[in-house]
Amino acid sequence: MGPTGRYWQIAAALVTAAFTAAHATAQPGQPATYPSKPVRLVVGTPPGTPPDVGARVIADRLAVALGQPVVVENRPGAASTIGLAAVAKAEADGHTLGVMSMPATVAPSLVSKVPYDTAQDLAPVRQIAWTSNLLVVRSQGKLVSLAELVAAAKARSGQLTYASGGFGTPAHLAAELFKQRAGVDIRHVPFNGALAGVSAVLGEQVDMMFATAPAVAGHIKSDRLRPLAASGPARLATFPEVPTMAELGIVDIDVRDWVGIVAPAATPKPVIARITAEVAQALAQPEVRERLATLGMDPADSGPDAFGQLIRAEIVRWAKVVRDAGIKAD
Repeated sequence: MGPTGRYWQIAAALVTAAFTAAHATAQPGQPATYPSKPVRLVVGTPPGTPPDVGARVIADRLAVALGQPVVVENRPGAASTIGLAAVAKAEADGHTLGVMSMPATVAPSLVSKVPYDTAQDLAPVRQIAWTSNLLVVRSQGKLVSLAELVAAAKARSGQLTYASGGFGTPAHLAAELFKQRAGVDIRHVPFNGALAGVSAVLGEQVDMMFATAPAVAGHIKSDRLRPLAASGPARLATFPEVPTMAELGIVDIDVRDWVGIVAPAATPKPVIARITAEVAQALAQPEVRERLATLGMDPADSGPDAFGQLIRAEIVRWAKVVRDAGIKAD
């Protein structure tokens, strides 16, 4: 082969290599650089709820790390399925993320038709935090301990009432488990959101509520609400004086809400790995951990695999609780 032939052979090889490299670094759905525009973080609950609060704590840090604004977008309704449906259907390039919390794993057992497959259409990115529930009553009421509440519930079967933020919420499920484990019959009064339920306890419309620590912390500190027990496996750092249900003799009531980040299922793994790492860095910062602690939230150390296992396990667990308790969505 002459010099001219060798020249064209080398040129063809270089063009082929360049095309291959370009194809390898620009797979469908994977941006050449990430992020290349603002990131949308969709929350399926209203502002001020634990998922929203957790999202905003992380969003500020994530924006700095990614070099792009992270915009929190609230799309509440239908047990968070409206917001998560938008995430599942979004372009899988990492610029749309979602916030998932425990009620989203209850939704498949309550909502007649969830517009996505929770375990298949959403990719777990990272869990952010745990949020425990506290059983609270009015500070000026007659019920001053868990033992007295159980005794009153047994003496007046079906007459005591408890509030929740709606069917299938952590407050509802915690109370139903409490009824089963304590052998009592208390009546459910659902409200439109957790804060409305807390207001109902304060306004003497209902007797008690299992409420997340962020929703009742201020009322406890101002002595308007009295915490009787925590529903998680350990005492809360913000209220170390409040015993757990297990400590008071009522076992197997581990009801904790949790908050985590998910993405459309086809989101490239390198993008998910980047977000996972940046969220982990944010959660490692003392000021972030302190901020979450003041809100009654415990930072979680759970990457994509562990978070995915939690989501799948919760779907199975709550399906049984819903079935055994006969919980209906209406």
